[in-house]
Amino acid sequence: MIECYNLIVYTLGYFKFDIFITLRKILNPQFAKLQKDFTEDLREKGRAEATIIAYAKDIEQLLNFFTDKGITKISDTDITELEAYKKHLQDNNYTPKSVSRKINSTRTFYRYLLENSVISDNPAEKLAHPKFETKPPRVLSEMEYRALRDVSRVDVRLYSIVEVLLQTGIRIGELSGLSVDDIRETKDGLDYLYIKASGSHDSRKVPLNKSAKKAIDEYLKIRPETEDDSLYVTKNGRPLLVRNIRTTIDRAFERAGIKNAKVNDLRNTFIAHHLANGVSLVTVSKLVGHKRLSTTEKYLGLINNSKPETEKSLKDL
Repeated sequence: MIECYNLIVYTLGYFKFDIFITLRKILNPQFAKLQKDFTEDLREKGRAEATIIAYAKDIEQLLNFFTDKGITKISDTDITELEAYKKHLQDNNYTPKSVSRKINSTRTFYRYLLENSVISDNPAEKLAHPKFETKPPRVLSEMEYRALRDVSRVDVRLYSIVEVLLQTGIRIGELSGLSVDDIRETKDGLDYLYIKASGSHDSRKVPLNKSAKKAIDEYLKIRPETEDDSLYVTKNGRPLLVRNIRTTIDRAFERAGIKNAKVNDLRNTFIAHHLANGVSLVTVSKLVGHKRLSTTEKYLGLINNSKPETEKSLKDL
């Protein structure tokens, strides 16, 4: 079987995804139709396209595994086949986290099959996740994020990106999808970012402090002229993609001597800092767009806010 490798760029809502995918035909026509119907159902439910692509690839892998084992009907599968698939993944050196994600995809697929009367029983409910240690969120120290700022100052665009991520806590995909018009001001003269709705994430407004707004204004002075309305663009005026932003910041981390850090750690730092300085859990959760309060609560174990100081922005540290 020859596999084809393609680079596909998706522009959806405010996200610009650049994803490497491996295309392999699903050998069983009935299985192929089930996967197609499943992904269409996910799309109708408003799931993010990146999520749909990931689920489609996971289910493709599952269904081809069944075919390789001589299974021709999905109704003939039970927990034995699913456990064999799990073992197959583990034997092929998939990490526990990757196996767990594929199990989530499998469970979602089987729930869809049950809801649509394709199967009468859901064996995937019995499929257990592998045990793995979940690392706590990485939060940058004051010395680290100051060092990152320092090495970024030589590049106006990079400094603006770092400052916005650090001072607002928005996701890297949200930053990539910002347009110039998303830099807004209230009637009272307060600056904010408008984050558009996308997939399961609702739209929201995120305040811009003086440091972040100044960094954006300085970048706009040197931003290349282009018909594209994306806030951050390349030298040729094309939208700056997520992978470009991630690579650039990874290099800045390296130059600053900051080890084991990723772009999302700027978001973690924003959350932990504001919780430590007395901002309510509900407020922080809304600012960063968490769907569940429990997601924000996990940061409480990283801070000591028994005596919260007067609230201040990261700029003031």
